[in-house]
Amino acid sequence: MNVIKTSWLVGPLLLLSMTAHAQPSIFKDADLKLGQKLIAENKCVECHASKVPGDGSAIYKPKGRINTAGLLRGMVEQCNTELNMGMFPEEVNAVAAVLNREHYKFK
Repeated sequence: MNVIKTSWLVGPLLLLSMTAHAQPSIFKDADLKLGQKLIAENKCVECHASKVPGDGSAIYKPKGRINTAGLLRGMVEQCNTELNMGMFPEEVNAVAAVLNREHYKFK
């Protein structure tokens, strides 16, 4: 009897915990720790803060420019190319996945 009650509670909680951190399929294998490391090493926040007023967070929501996970990844790739950062595709994906998790929240 207790097993049935426990299973009834654990199932929905497990499903909820899996969807709480859901990322779009484009980011499903992204290494979030690597993305955070690359953002810090490349001083992305400082660079963005120098381009917009305030703390730089406004750059994460340009009106009408980035409204899908694919476009977000494309913008990270654009920074990678324009700034000659030399990131590999999986690194670009990792950075974009972190930005999605922390700012954009595309599903």
